[in-house]
Amino acid sequence: MSRPTSSLRASDADPARVDAAMDAFAAEAPALPLAVALSGGADSTALLLACAARWPGQVQAWHVHHGLQPAADDFERHCSALCARLDVPLLRRRVDARPARGQSPEDAARRHRYEAFDALALASQAQAAIKTVVIAQHADDQVETILLALSRGAGLPGLSAMPARWQRGDVAYRRPLLGVPAAAIRAWLRARGQGWVEDPSNADERYTRNRIRARLLPALQACWPAYRTTFARSAAHAAEAQQILADVAAQDLAHCGVPPRLDALQTLSAPRQANLLRHWLASTHAQTPSSAQLAALLAQVAAARTRGHRIQLKVGAGRVSRRGAVLHWAPDAER
Repeated sequence: MSRPTSSLRASDADPARVDAAMDAFAAEAPALPLAVALSGGADSTALLLACAARWPGQVQAWHVHHGLQPAADDFERHCSALCARLDVPLLRRRVDARPARGQSPEDAARRHRYEAFDALALASQAQAAIKTVVIAQHADDQVETILLALSRGAGLPGLSAMPARWQRGDVAYRRPLLGVPAAAIRAWLRARGQGWVEDPSNADERYTRNRIRARLLPALQACWPAYRTTFARSAAHAAEAQQILADVAAQDLAHCGVPPRLDALQTLSAPRQANLLRHWLASTHAQTPSSAQLAALLAQVAAARTRGHRIQLKVGAGRVSRRGAVLHWAPDAER
């Protein structure tokens, strides 16, 4: 992705930051073999080069063809040529990433991409079981994610932005370049004479992330040159606070039971009830209630003081109802 470079501090465009980030990642001793999610853009191209140099013979590249634009074929050709030159195996997966009705294009592409990664992880077992997948999001991407979360009124999970590490099934996922500015990655590639492909959709300001990149990031750079670092620090604080809330929710849910008993739930303060209900719906049913749905559910929990009080509320892709002494969630298809 192209990024604004006006008013950049010298350190923001220092290619040594890529090497430092990769040194730190290597010091974590990631489980091998690993796969690099390779789009063909500058960021994933740099990550593949760095990984292939550090772990020769232990690296694959995974390319997902989203089928959303004609330029996608050029991305795939670039990836094929690069992997051939580096002698790195390339696994491809084609998906139809068009968004469903009411779904954002970015969310649709992300969901299809991770489904493709799951399939590629299975496919790679015939050659070598991949233990780690690395993704090339960087410091500018992290800022954009935080600003998107703020614009949507997100809570702590959204303000935590992208984690540097997480687990998906048996595969560890890592973002080694999350603290590196985009300008430093491009400087690192130019120093090696390595080209990349630019996604033409990145210039389309119909997409909110692109408007943030084109309009807000230059203003932030001019006002607060260290904004990448300070925003990342705030995201880390939010992630830490969210982990504490998750721990409290797990303890409260263990006390109230699964599904939660109304009488036990009512002994908690309203914020802890909300925290527990979000945790229960997410951990047990993979559902995220809207703020309005959660507020309505809390009001019903508070009012349910008699055996005859019914609860029947739309929450996520289903409904929460009262069944005797407990709350119950079921998808709409079961009703």
